[in-house]
Amino acid sequence: MATFSSTGKCPIVGATMLLLFGLLMAWLDTTGAQTGVCYGMDGNNLPSQQEVVDLYKSQNIQRMRLYAPNQAALQALGGSNIELILGVPNDALQGIAGSTSTASDWVQTNVVAYSSTVKFRYIAVGNEVSPLNGNSQYVNYVLTAMQNIHSAISAAGLQITVTTAVETGLLGTSYPPSQGAFSSDVSSYIDPIISFLSGNGAPLLANVYPYFSYKDNTGSISLSYALFTSTSVVVTDQYSNLGYKNLFDAMVDALYSALDKAGGSSVGIVVSETGWPTAGGTSTTAENAQTYNNNLIQHVKNGTPMKSGALETYIFAMFDENQKTGGGEENYWGIFSADKQAKYQISFS
Repeated sequence: MATFSSTGKCPIVGATMLLLFGLLMAWLDTTGAQTGVCYGMDGNNLPSQQEVVDLYKSQNIQRMRLYAPNQAALQALGGSNIELILGVPNDALQGIAGSTSTASDWVQTNVVAYSSTVKFRYIAVGNEVSPLNGNSQYVNYVLTAMQNIHSAISAAGLQITVTTAVETGLLGTSYPPSQGAFSSDVSSYIDPIISFLSGNGAPLLANVYPYFSYKDNTGSISLSYALFTSTSVVVTDQYSNLGYKNLFDAMVDALYSALDKAGGSSVGIVVSETGWPTAGGTSTTAENAQTYNNNLIQHVKNGTPMKSGALETYIFAMFDENQKTGGGEENYWGIFSADKQAKYQISFS
């Protein structure tokens, strides 16, 4: 028989409940920190969609980013418990922005039809649309497309977060991190999007690439700072007094600062792409990619100097893609080769 204290509570039961609560919190923290992988399809030699989903499961990769609807991939994801970011591709934005029925049709075909078996986490409306980077023809459609997709999802009785993915090139100031701010040239584009995200409790997806910053500034950025291998503070932000041992944190915190200055202090960040290529560029080796990605998986469990807590992150990419344009390192971001062989050892456990 349990012995009760004078308060009427059983200490054994109370201790058990505390233990269970602690285990639940640890599980939730691990779930929040689970790093996903982007599934790009710009290759003519890639495995079937079912084989890809099976590979995700065998590697304990619990989250996927898919850049556009692919019916075979969505069917393969059914019942897998893999959480999905599904993209609305840039070339579909104008039609969806211009017609609520087009938005509804897109949601019915690509989301509602699979919603009973596929775990949709976010709908990413557009990828890296910017007034500055050469795809400015889409700028006027992103927000309205987000609104129409959001309305269509709500009308279907679903609760799936709608957002968009941006590049760090939208920042006019990124150093030091506390002074991060969006360029004045993009404020008329990004500010209403931030307002939408804030009003709907949605995060901003951001593609964050220390590799490119390192590649473009090898004289001032050390490889260890880019690869998470610095053992001491490399950069101290004179305004916040926060210390930075790696470039990834500095870039993410610059985005947090920019969001705050744009009225989005409540808007979180999901790192929707990051990674390190294995060939074709500067310091592009399998060893460096292994170092970056394995360190990343562990590092994002604890957040950044500015924001503690798990930072949801997606590695780019699952496979090398032999049909990506741009040359150089563009074809060599894969964790796996097209034959499903790991290019280096990596652990998602």
